[in-house]
Amino acid sequence: MSCPRLVIAGTSSGVGKTSLTLGLTAALCRRGLQVQTFKVGPDFLDPTWLSLASGRPCINLDGWMCGKTYVRERFAKATVDADIAIIEGVMGLFDGAAPCNAEGSTAEIARWLDAPVLLVVNAHGMARSLAALVKGYAEFDPDLHLAGVIANRCGSPRHTTWLSDALNAAGMPPLAGAVRRDSLPPLPSRHLGLVTADRQNLSISALADMADAIEQHLDLTRILALGQNIAPKHVAAPPDALPVAENRKVRIGLAYDEAFHFYYPDNLQALEDAGASLVRFSPLHDRSVPAGLDALIFGGGYPEEYAPDLEANSDMRRAVAAFVSAGHPVYAECGGLMYLSEGIELRDGSRHDMVGALPFGTRMLATRKRLGYTEVRQLEKGPFGDAGTCLRGHEFHYSEIVDQTSTGTSDAAWQVRYRRSSDPVMEGYRRGNVFASYVHIHFACRPGAAEAFVDFSRGDR
Repeated sequence: MSCPRLVIAGTSSGVGKTSLTLGLTAALCRRGLQVQTFKVGPDFLDPTWLSLASGRPCINLDGWMCGKTYVRERFAKATVDADIAIIEGVMGLFDGAAPCNAEGSTAEIARWLDAPVLLVVNAHGMARSLAALVKGYAEFDPDLHLAGVIANRCGSPRHTTWLSDALNAAGMPPLAGAVRRDSLPPLPSRHLGLVTADRQNLSISALADMADAIEQHLDLTRILALGQNIAPKHVAAPPDALPVAENRKVRIGLAYDEAFHFYYPDNLQALEDAGASLVRFSPLHDRSVPAGLDALIFGGGYPEEYAPDLEANSDMRRAVAAFVSAGHPVYAECGGLMYLSEGIELRDGSRHDMVGALPFGTRMLATRKRLGYTEVRQLEKGPFGDAGTCLRGHEFHYSEIVDQTSTGTSDAAWQVRYRRSSDPVMEGYRRGNVFASYVHIHFACRPGAAEAFVDFSRGDR
């Protein structure tokens, strides 16, 4: 791990981490640097923006789901050809999976990677208090290197001077930049957070404007120097996967379009390394599933936003239903579960038919149904191994299952234990070779998970 690296952390959610990280990434790329971006936590959306800004896939680093060894090795492998790594944090610097330790937090990742931290603070209406706030963050964890402060949503140049003087007088990390209010354009969002990035909502010119703002308001020379002042850590990148013989290849159809695209790149790579050939198709635009598939995967996404179009594509819905009826393996997460259900009821009361492979419908809610990490245990042999196999993942959704009168605990996908509850519950749905759940699993949580999934798809059940 010799690549220079910086963590962009926040005092809390909503202080502008993503916009600043985007602008910083764009500014560094404009200087000719190869920038590898990372996102702390299980987020599917922020990485799409960072990938567009850097021109390289953004990688999730999640301490709770993946563990220290995986995080360090993944970082090493992703940065082999990079000039600098920019790591966007999650929530506040010390917020994570638990209130009493650093599990799943940005601070945990920063310590594991020995990465300097730039702390983003909403400085609106603040002067000397900034120094008091930063002092708490700087001294809370003595093993953390808080290298500088970015004051966001500042006022006048005089305001910036006061903030800098306050930090210097208190002996705190220096002000690395002060971004004026409204200097960075707002990013579009919906109920799960940001919308997925594409060239319509993050154009080349928009990125250039963000880079201009960063060049104007941040001291890039100082920031680059912070990233260089690290001692190389000798963590070997994991070896590339051994080639898989073609006669062992399993063809898995991967639903991928505007409605379904919440996938961890690491999971997809793990499936390919384990012998799967991933064939992308669109439930929105294609008329049928590709020929010759062994299994289907439906990831999360926004099926509710495209419910009328998904319903209108009756040819695809019939093709998926026929694939299920033929006994082929089908795995669905969150939005994929909604698509396989009998239908989706939107918040306006309208209902749209879906595949009907699951004996219940789903409906959208005005408030969030669930957000958080989960631990799951397979009740019987399934996609990830034998009965009793334990995995980790997370849930984030505004929908729920309705009309599940024909199912019982014997149809549950697995037993789930939520971080904020001590009592396990039955969750999801399993019948035959269909396995659907609201939980998003990261394969790194269990060695062999990808291989077990390929065996499941092949028919080794």
